[in-house]
Amino acid sequence: MLLAFSLLALLTLAVTLYVRQPKFGKTPSGERFAQLKNSPHYNGGKFQNLSHTPDFSDGATVGSIMWEMLFRRNKRAQPPGPLPSVKTDLFALDPAENVLVWFGHSSYFMQVDGKKILVDPVLSGTASPIGASARSFKGSDVYTPDDIPEIDFLFISHDHWDHVDYKTLRRLRPKIKKVICGLGTGAHLESWGYDPARIIEKDWHEQVMLGDGFVVDVCPARHFSGRGFVRNKALWVSFALTTPSLKIFIGGDSGYDAHFAAIGAALGPFNLAILECGQYDRSWKYIHLTPEEVVQAAQDLQAKRLLAVHWGKFALANHDWDDPIVRVAAESERKGMPLLHPLIGEKVILQETGVFEKWWEGIR
Repeated sequence: MLLAFSLLALLTLAVTLYVRQPKFGKTPSGERFAQLKNSPHYNGGKFQNLSHTPDFSDGATVGSIMWEMLFRRNKRAQPPGPLPSVKTDLFALDPAENVLVWFGHSSYFMQVDGKKILVDPVLSGTASPIGASARSFKGSDVYTPDDIPEIDFLFISHDHWDHVDYKTLRRLRPKIKKVICGLGTGAHLESWGYDPARIIEKDWHEQVMLGDGFVVDVCPARHFSGRGFVRNKALWVSFALTTPSLKIFIGGDSGYDAHFAAIGAALGPFNLAILECGQYDRSWKYIHLTPEEVVQAAQDLQAKRLLAVHWGKFALANHDWDDPIVRVAAESERKGMPLLHPLIGEKVILQETGVFEKWWEGIR
């Protein structure tokens, strides 16, 4: 019995020390905590979704999910070979072009009306605090922080490991002029050396005038946050970005709900909606969109075109690696929603619908 208690104590100590590493970030404190606790969305010591959002679907438990992921792992959760890609030189872009380059999963670069924008960059090859897990697919890790030019606006949707990467953000720090994120998320960045004067943290339904005709409305999402054992101390968000020539919806992780239609009615229509499509499962249906719901959400937003992200780089759920794009492509065609599906690294002209190959069909 004494040995068992000793081993448990050692394990507890080891875990405690491990989660104190800098990569886990910091929870909000001081003035930052005073600000967020006054949010109408912060209740019971944590942020809450607009609608009741259980962690798991009916009948699902932590144990059942772990069993599924460990012992019933889908062999097609990862592609059988390297993914094709191209590598657009972001330093050589025509300054007059409005373009987007997807890095896989939810990381992408945009150049719009002369401003350079980066969203949720994860460029270290992993989406987990444990380096050997959640590795990027072969062929998907085309870009590194060295390939990223100076960034005017860095948007961070929430603090999960597949959206906020310590190594990437540390290396990008000298290149970032401004960060826009939800309440509380800035605590991580400040602990990693970011100047708090460059961090703009906002609540849902708040607007930021970024200058030169750029305006961002911080919008709701249906999800959660946390990088360790503490959850929902930082707000998960999406963004409605208005530029001199375009309106773009930058979606964070979210389950389907009425907020998409509300955003569309208040801030739409959008030239482009960028929505997460992947890492869904019947066990956590409230916090991620299915591919069919992605198309419905785009229609709710009054989007003219759709880019589906959150797939093609990491296997964080048990579906086939290409299930998100196969299903969203079929549903987009059925509902008449123009869908952009570029290769990782391919340059997308934002004013054009474009013609893209169904490149995933050649990977079997």
